[in-house]
Amino acid sequence: MTAPLTPPHQPQPNDPWQAPPSGSHAVPGDRPGADERRTELKQGAVIAAVLTVAGLVLGLLWLWLSPRVPLVSDDTAVFLKNSEGEEAIGADGTFVLLGLAFGLVSGIAVFLFRRRGGIPLVVGLALGGLLGSLLAWGIGTWFGPTSDVVAHAKEVGKGVTFDAPLELHAVGAAMLAWPIAAMIVHLGLTALFGPRDPEPEWDVPYGAPYSAPSDSSGSAGAGSGAESAFGPGPVAGDAKSSGEWPERS
Repeated sequence: MTAPLTPPHQPQPNDPWQAPPSGSHAVPGDRPGADERRTELKQGAVIAAVLTVAGLVLGLLWLWLSPRVPLVSDDTAVFLKNSEGEEAIGADGTFVLLGLAFGLVSGIAVFLFRRRGGIPLVVGLALGGLLGSLLAWGIGTWFGPTSDVVAHAKEVGKGVTFDAPLELHAVGAAMLAWPIAAMIVHLGLTALFGPRDPEPEWDVPYGAPYSAPSDSSGSAGAGSGAESAFGPGPVAGDAKSSGEWPERS
């Protein structure tokens, strides 16, 4: 039997599974250039500025919706009118809920503004939410009841109920509610509905379909038609190779 022309342990010619030629390389996808990066930085700065200004609205809403803490004075000290009331922690809860709502809205708005996302946009979103929260805190405390409780008690008189100043006790949680909610919403929307990167393409074609090697011995007839991808078929006239045995006389 004739041995195969190509040993099985060596790669076949034009094998589609072998490594690409050394000169080939994957065509990279669209990468942002210098102009696009500058545009993203400008957009991130604009987002941070807009969210900071939106902190004015958050501060006014916090001032309007926060429960008031009633105080009363007896000319010697100032006391809580309702010592078992929960109004003292109501200001913190109201600020956190408003911050989460603003984060949800701002995250969706930034995603709709630029679906491709980008690090400058996420940084602007987080920085704007933090600065907006700080501004809202300042607006609420500035336009709320005065922080000079003793002077206010003397002004209203003995036994008269007045409101305590608007304060935040859990400052860290209140300040981070807006930026964290905005980043989570934006990153989630980008991962689910953002554009996908194009698949890499090879600029040098390779991997043509494999064709069986031709019989170098030049044999014809029955042997040439029985060739396979692993070598030539049985030689014509070989009874044992062809499966035919001579008849007994």
